[in-house]
Amino acid sequence: MDGLDSPVGIASTPSEPDRLYVVEQPGTVRVLDVARLEQDPFLDVTGQVVSGGEQGLLSLAFDPDYASNRLFYVDYTDRQGDTRVVQYEAVPGRAPVRRRELLFVDQPYSNHNCGQLAFGPDGRLYVGMGDGGAGGDPENRAQNLDERLGKLLSIDVRGGGGWRIEGYGLRNPWRFSFDRATGDLLIGDVGQSAWEEVDRTARSSPGLENYGWDVFEGTHPYEDKEANPAGHLVEPVYQYGHDEGCSVTGGYVYRGSRFPEARGRYFFGDYCSGTVWSLALQGSKVENVSEAGGIAGLSAFGEDAGGELYAASLEGKLYRLGAG
Repeated sequence: MDGLDSPVGIASTPSEPDRLYVVEQPGTVRVLDVARLEQDPFLDVTGQVVSGGEQGLLSLAFDPDYASNRLFYVDYTDRQGDTRVVQYEAVPGRAPVRRRELLFVDQPYSNHNCGQLAFGPDGRLYVGMGDGGAGGDPENRAQNLDERLGKLLSIDVRGGGGWRIEGYGLRNPWRFSFDRATGDLLIGDVGQSAWEEVDRTARSSPGLENYGWDVFEGTHPYEDKEANPAGHLVEPVYQYGHDEGCSVTGGYVYRGSRFPEARGRYFFGDYCSGTVWSLALQGSKVENVSEAGGIAGLSAFGEDAGGELYAASLEGKLYRLGAG
């Protein structure tokens, strides 16, 4: 379907199996109900958001207990270009009510805002933070554990406590997801000038992975320095060069029922080339990779309540796996 305004995120909640929520970069969330796009937005924060380039309303995640508490979370860049993660409550018959701000991060540049939100299998809310922007991580933030930039952060939205660093050494993790069957984490981290990468963290991991940037770009040395030794340095499970694309869009492991032959494969793509791939993983080993189509302006993937996969294009279109 088309008619969307720069969609950059797709979300769903099990309590509403016939609905998809589409995040539009300028600051609205639209509702797709049984393939019909509702006219009125679910959320409108356009007055609080700066949009354009890599900035805007970037992600939406529903609380696991949304059916009872009606809480959801959004990530956006505010009018000054800084990152905010905010909790809202959906109120029947009214606009959602802002409840509290969970995170504020000063952004030194206008790119690498990232902004993906997702609840993990541990019930914590995760957010991906880019390295702050510019090029080459000029202030060396990604390897610095005193910084929130270049990190994967999490918080317990119920039990209190602050944000915790789950991983570091990220450049611009433009979309990550948890495999709904295994709990494993898969991240698409955008490269600098030569290599795009997909990273994996098993659910059984003790935590604090170092994904390598800016010591490495993919598996290739980038800057002549030592990696911060606090965490476990891991290599990407898959990488591709800039002869195939220039900006990875992380996706999802397919766990739907419409296409059993694709079940268990990780679907992801590239914004620049529009290529969509799927790969099979055995642990951290890639067994095979195949092309699965092409989408111009590919900006995001998402799942519905049943595990069927969708993809969004900045050209205003939404696609479903297998439907063209």
